[in-house]
Amino acid sequence: MLQWYLMNDIIAGIIKERYGQTIKVEVTRPEPQFGDFATNAALQLAKPLGRNPREIAEEIAASLRDTGNYEKVEIAGPGFINITLSGSVLLALIREEPQALNEGQNVVLEYSCPNAFKELHTGHLYQTIFGDILARLLLVSGATVHRTSFGGDVGLHVAKCLWGMRQELGGEKPEKLANIPDDAFERSRWISRCYVIGATAYEGDEATKNDIDELNKTIYGFHDTNDHDSPLAKIYWQTRQWSFDYFDAFYQTIDVVPMRYIPESSTAPIGLKVVREQLLKGNLKESEGAVVFEGDESKHLHTRVFVTSRGLPTYETKDIGVIWLEKQDYQFDRRYLITGNDQREYMRVVFAAAETFRPELAGTMTHLTNGTVRFADGKKMSSRLGNVTRAVDVLDVVREKVRSLVSDESNVEAVTLGAIKYVFAKYKLGGDIAFDINETVSLAGNSGPYLQYAHARARSVLEKSNAVFAQPTKVLLEDRALVRKLGEYHEVVAHAAKSLEPHYICNYLFELAQEFNRYYENNRVIGGDLEEHRVSLVALYADTLKAGLAILGIHAPEKL
Repeated sequence: MLQWYLMNDIIAGIIKERYGQTIKVEVTRPEPQFGDFATNAALQLAKPLGRNPREIAEEIAASLRDTGNYEKVEIAGPGFINITLSGSVLLALIREEPQALNEGQNVVLEYSCPNAFKELHTGHLYQTIFGDILARLLLVSGATVHRTSFGGDVGLHVAKCLWGMRQELGGEKPEKLANIPDDAFERSRWISRCYVIGATAYEGDEATKNDIDELNKTIYGFHDTNDHDSPLAKIYWQTRQWSFDYFDAFYQTIDVVPMRYIPESSTAPIGLKVVREQLLKGNLKESEGAVVFEGDESKHLHTRVFVTSRGLPTYETKDIGVIWLEKQDYQFDRRYLITGNDQREYMRVVFAAAETFRPELAGTMTHLTNGTVRFADGKKMSSRLGNVTRAVDVLDVVREKVRSLVSDESNVEAVTLGAIKYVFAKYKLGGDIAFDINETVSLAGNSGPYLQYAHARARSVLEKSNAVFAQPTKVLLEDRALVRKLGEYHEVVAHAAKSLEPHYICNYLFELAQEFNRYYENNRVIGGDLEEHRVSLVALYADTLKAGLAILGIHAPEKL
C-alpha cells in the first residue's frame, strides 16, 4: 500500500537508481486540479546532471507510472511532476495508521505551571489547554508522555499572601479558616484576596516590606524544620492544600488530563545541592554575597542570580531542581516547557546553565512560548494585583454566550469548552491570541462550535439511513474531492505532531467540513441507488471530524 509519507522516499529511490544522485525530495499538495502530489525534483537535478529538467521529469514520471499506483503522472512547466493517485490508493490513504514519528521517545511536557496561593488567570487557561493538546499530539505520534506542572508554593508571593491572611483572620488563627466556604473555587478567591492585600501593603510601606521579607524566610523554614504545628505553619499548610485542590477542580472543569504538580519547595533543595557542586567546579561565581551564573554577551546570555545574598534560592535554582528531578524520575529523551513570551530570555539562561552543569542535556530541551490573550477590543487579559481576568471568568462569559446558541442544556459545557479550546488551538504558538466572543462562539465560521455542529449534522444524516455502513470500495468522479481531503488527515496530524503546531489540524478540519458541505449540496445521500456508497463516505467524514477534534481535546456531540 502506498503511504503518503513515503512519496518522498519513492521518488528519491527512483532518482538514486536512475541517476546515482541523493537529493532531498520535496513533495507538496497542489491545488486539486493539478493532482494529489507535486514535486520539483527534476529541477533540482538539472544542474548536477547538466540536462533539461523536463526530460528528467519525463523519465521519473515513467518510473512512477510503472508502479500502477497512479491515475495520472503529468509534467507541467519547466519540469514539475504532478501526480494523481488512483481511486484505490485514495481510499487506502484514509485507512492508513498514524505515522509513529516519536515511537520510543520518552517525553516530559511541562505546562500550566500555576503558583499556589494565586488564582489561575487567562494565561494559565491558554497554556493548560494548549499543553493538553500537545500531549495528545505527542501520544498520537507514538511518544510516551509525562505531563508535569511546576509552581511556587514558597517565595515572596506566598509571604505576601500569608501576611494578608493574618490581616483577614485577625492574627495567626488557623481555627478561623473553618469559616471559609468548603468550595475549591470560593477558597481560591479568598486566598487571592489575601494576596492582593499583602501585595499592596508590600509596595506601600518599608516596615511592612521588611516584615514580609522576614516572613518569606519563615515559610522556607516550615519546610526545613518540617513545622506543621505552629499557628502560622498550620495556616500555610492548610491553604497550600486548598490551592492544590483548586487546581484539580479547575482541570476537571476544563476536561484536561491531570498533570503531576511539582512544587518549588521540593525542587529548591535539589537545586541548592547542584549550585553548591557547580560553585566548587567554577561554573557559578560568588558576587556580593550572592551566587550567580555569569552571562555570555556573545551568546546573548545575561548574568542571573541563583542564590540571593540572604541565602535563599531564586527561581533559577528551583528551575534547575525541577529539570534534575524530571530527569531522575522519567529519564526523558525530550523535555518541552511552555511559558509566556516574557520568560524567553530567562529560560535561555536557565537552559544554558543546565547544559553547562550537565552536558548530556544539550539539545534535549525545548522552550515553547505563547503570546498574550486579548479580547476583541485589544485589551490584555492581565493578572496584576486586583485587576485579575480569571480563567473562570472566561469560562463564564463563553458559557453564557453558548446558552444563547444551544437549545440542549446537556451540550452547553461541551460546546463551551469546544469554543475555548479551538480558539486557542487555531493560532500558531508564539503570537497573540485574538479572543473575539462572537467569532469564538459561532455556528457559521472557523470555530469549535461550527465543527461540533458539522459532526452532529453528519450523524443526523446517518441516522436517517437504513443502509449498512461499510468501507467504500470505489471513488466516483463526484466523490474525488471529498475522498482526497479525507486522505490528508494522517498527513496533517503527522505534520502537526512534528512541528508541535495544532493549528494545522484546525485548518484541515475546517476545510474538510467545507468540502463535505459542497459534496452534500451537490449529491443526494439518502435515497437512490448510491445511498449505501454515499453514507459510507458520510460515516468516514464524521469519524475523521471526531478523531481530529479528540486530538484538540474537544468532545464531538452526536446531536446539537
